Amino acid sequence: MSVKHRYAAVDGINIFYREAGDEEHPTILLLHGFPSSSHMYRNLIVRLADQYHIIAPDYPGFGNSDQPSVSEFEYTFDNLAKLMNSFVEQLNLQKYSIYVHDYGAPVGFRLAVMHPERIEAIISQNGNAYEEGLLSAWDPIRAYWQNPADETNRNNILGLLTPEITKYQYVNGTRNPEAISPDTWNVDQFVLDRPGNSDIQLALFYDYQNNLKQYPSWHEFFRTYQPPALVAWGKNDIFFGPDGALAYQQDLDDVEVHLLNTGHFPLEEDLDVSVSLIKHFLEERLMNN
Repeated sequence: MSVKHRYAAVDGINIFYREAGDEEHPTILLLHGFPSSSHMYRNLIVRLADQYHIIAPDYPGFGNSDQPSVSEFEYTFDNLAKLMNSFVEQLNLQKYSIYVHDYGAPVGFRLAVMHPERIEAIISQNGNAYEEGLLSAWDPIRAYWQNPADETNRNNILGLLTPEITKYQYVNGTRNPEAISPDTWNVDQFVLDRPGNSDIQLALFYDYQNNLKQYPSWHEFFRTYQPPALVAWGKNDIFFGPDGALAYQQDLDDVEVHLLNTGHFPLEEDLDVSVSLIKHFLEERLMNN
């Protein structure tokens, strides 16, 4: 199944996206996390495209999309979600399931709150929506929220953009680090090292505090609309702990939670398991309806 690599001009910004599968099939919108891009879904896309229509965009400042400066585009999760909503509407996606990872959760759940009628199902792989999921690795980021002008706080955040930490996010918590391709972190680091990108990442780290304020509205969406949800979580993630996966059970009636023995990027080590879980889950919820 071939993957098409395309661009859409959305609100003056070129958004890169990967597309595969038959448009007549149910759509899955794959929303990536930090510090990655749609590249993280390169293997998943081809495995799902026989039964589903797959769309995987890069946010501005990530992957192959445009990188407007912080003076040209306000890098907040509200704005990323608004832009992705325009992207979805431009592609005329009437209904879709969302797959959210890391930053994909605050983007995807904002889309869900904006247009609940479009959401057919949720797949969360380390896409957090609960305070219980935030581990101690967030402490430097919380300190940055409190005092972003402090040089120590700022330097601690800039340290999260280094090649060592980018690699660490991919290999930490995995059963076999040598199985993780260096291409993963090298592709991400290439983007992080572009002039001006650190300002973008600092802005998003600072704005992440506003995602926590949105948690109640996301939980209300879960309780009100009860989308079926699959939570397949790398339980050794240093940022988002397994309690964040289990917490979905508080608000959703039809939710499957699977804790995988891997790290922040489950698709790198547990692709086969993830594909099997996703296909079985969606076949039961979508294909038989």
